[in-house]
Amino acid sequence: MTSVADRSDRAFGFSARNLGRRDSLTFALGRDSFNQPWQIAPGLHDDRDGLGPTFNADSCAACHAGHGRGRAPTEAMDPSPGLVLRLSVPGTDPHGGPRPEPVYGAQLQDASTGWAPHEGRFRVTYEPVEGRYGDGTPYTLQRPLYTVGDLQFGPLAQGTMLSPRLAPAVIGLGLLEAISAEEVIAAADPDDRDGDGISGRANLVWDQTSGTAVLGRFGWKASQPSVAQQTAAALHEDLGVTTPMFPVPNCPVVQVDCARAPLGGTPEAASPVVERLTFYTRTLAVPLRRPGEARADARGAELFTSAGCGSCHRPVWTTGDDPVSALRAQTIRPYTDLLLHDLGDGLADGRPEYLATGSEWRTPPLWGLGLAQRVTPGTGFLHDGRARTVAEAILWHGGEAEQARERFRTMDPTNRDALLAFLASL
Repeated sequence: MTSVADRSDRAFGFSARNLGRRDSLTFALGRDSFNQPWQIAPGLHDDRDGLGPTFNADSCAACHAGHGRGRAPTEAMDPSPGLVLRLSVPGTDPHGGPRPEPVYGAQLQDASTGWAPHEGRFRVTYEPVEGRYGDGTPYTLQRPLYTVGDLQFGPLAQGTMLSPRLAPAVIGLGLLEAISAEEVIAAADPDDRDGDGISGRANLVWDQTSGTAVLGRFGWKASQPSVAQQTAAALHEDLGVTTPMFPVPNCPVVQVDCARAPLGGTPEAASPVVERLTFYTRTLAVPLRRPGEARADARGAELFTSAGCGSCHRPVWTTGDDPVSALRAQTIRPYTDLLLHDLGDGLADGRPEYLATGSEWRTPPLWGLGLAQRVTPGTGFLHDGRARTVAEAILWHGGEAEQARERFRTMDPTNRDALLAFLASL
């Protein structure tokens, strides 16, 4: 069993409890790589040189504080590390993924080392969205509006699509990766053959290692196939650090100062560093559910199912074979189907990724949900952090989830509280 019995603000920072001694040592080395900031090249430590020259954060922990979600921005602040702005223009790249904005690339870099200017910055304001529960109780959601400014290389290309992305929690990733791809794909119902209004689709994305299109599992639109590629991509896009998988500095052609900046090695994060970091994030444990009063727990779980939430947030999977023995043959409860679902216009970013449309999102896992704001005070929910509470996140659901949302919205307050208490126990 990999889970840990901890519900403190450190709950997301433990290793799978069934790791052996050698794997525990690798985990400890990966923890150092996760937490330590990268340095501007040339620096004193060869294995930590190479930050930037443009970047969004200087370490993994800067975005994933406590291994949890990023902090949601407020109108009074620049977006904090943990929220980035993805950029693309119409069309696709050679592998079917998003086509980067030609001057600023795939992600707006709001910081720099000084060897080159930062690219630009963005801010968020919110407009209220009023609504009422079925019993007449009012609520107010907040819709984010983004503006981009301080652009150092001229305006964005016409038709540029913007998508803010909040850093997710990094617990349980290896367990999700150990689920058989065939099982995930078999659970898809793209044509809604069973007529339940839920038509989950698998995203097929480019795998750098195999050079083929495979099942996407990670990221808000399931655009990454593996923890290894997700890790290397984050080093490259968020920190500006090259890896064996992404060896070319993250410098669009017109940014000549960026391309001329000194490197911290070739690549800057060598294979052992990336492998330790990947192992670490694959083996971070999931906290056990908080046991409550048995009858109340059962009632909340029943409401979760009867509302239709479990149609996308599939509770139980079994992991298959995996290079890490601790992750094999585990019964896990992540509450995700790892598939894409259309959540309607209210949450749409209009930006496709591989097979994901502009209104489709991967079902996020719910394990650890009740600890999210304890681990990272001030965090938000959904892909951009707009939801300040779990209830707000549910109320934003539309599209395939509209019926489930309406069942939640029209519940009597006692049942609504029971459902939210169940989610808080995860």
